[in-house]
Amino acid sequence: MIPSNSRKMKALYFDKKLELRKDYPIPVPAKNEALIKVTLAGICNTDKEIMNGYVPFTGILGHEFVGIVTECSQLEFIGKRAVGEINIGCGVCSLCKRGMQNHCPQRKTLGINGKDGVFSEYVTLPIENLLIVPDEISDEEAVFTEPLAAAFNILQNVEISKQDRVAIIGDGKLGQLIVRAVSTTLCDLTLIGKQEKKLELAQDFCKTMILNESDDLENSFDIVIECTGNDAALLFAGNIVRPKGTIVLKSTYAGQIKFNPSLWVRKEIRLIGSRCGHFAPALQFMRESRIDLTKLIDKTFLIDDWEIAFITAFSKGALKVLLKLTK
Repeated sequence: MIPSNSRKMKALYFDKKLELRKDYPIPVPAKNEALIKVTLAGICNTDKEIMNGYVPFTGILGHEFVGIVTECSQLEFIGKRAVGEINIGCGVCSLCKRGMQNHCPQRKTLGINGKDGVFSEYVTLPIENLLIVPDEISDEEAVFTEPLAAAFNILQNVEISKQDRVAIIGDGKLGQLIVRAVSTTLCDLTLIGKQEKKLELAQDFCKTMILNESDDLENSFDIVIECTGNDAALLFAGNIVRPKGTIVLKSTYAGQIKFNPSLWVRKEIRLIGSRCGHFAPALQFMRESRIDLTKLIDKTFLIDDWEIAFITAFSKGALKVLLKLTK
């Protein structure tokens, strides 16, 4: 428990600009919530897009985290390391009743919509959103749970077989996780990117290709997964997918995309969006696999060094940058 006279914390607060507040009130958990002491948090491209106007948001940013539960009505959680699903549905609408809280029109989303995020020393979440982290998974691995769950969500939305030729466009942090998730299908998998060092990180899981060497790939793939957030890459996806093939969109875009979709119509392309996923498959994958996700971490910074952390995270060639919030 935290003494009532010291319920202040450090937090990265966003209101048109990002700033470190050192006396932000520690949140008080509601009856159905737990209070989590955040250990590590990951900086995500979605954070960057929010700062660029992707969605109107004021509050504490951040949604990728691992922490220790300090207050909770369910005693089995107390003192345990936990991660948390980021969407909080209303619980009463037709979508929530069908188990689709991620699409609840009244939902709040951690660090993205109506709910303070995890770039702070403490955060609250509904108990039903929490999952205990197995002992086999380190904090540095556990912080990947949310984006890895988003990667595995592709397999919930699209059936991928061994016979399918699949391309992933984008060799960044999300692309790297998607490679590892999709490779479990044993499909014919290719990662298309721009940087040799990043492509080398994926060579144990798939074939790799430099983007400017792929002009002859028209109609080459059954499924193309776009995860760059770049409209040029989206147009490229339409070129390399075969007629009646599938494009999966994993990107978030702060601005509008202007292009003529006639090619998609002529090729009768199926376009599927894929966003957040359930955490259990990601935790199971990390627990059972021998894949070292920590290779994707560039550097870990203390919250006081947040400015250089964000510069590093969004610099060319960066993969995952972490913030250390508490010991």
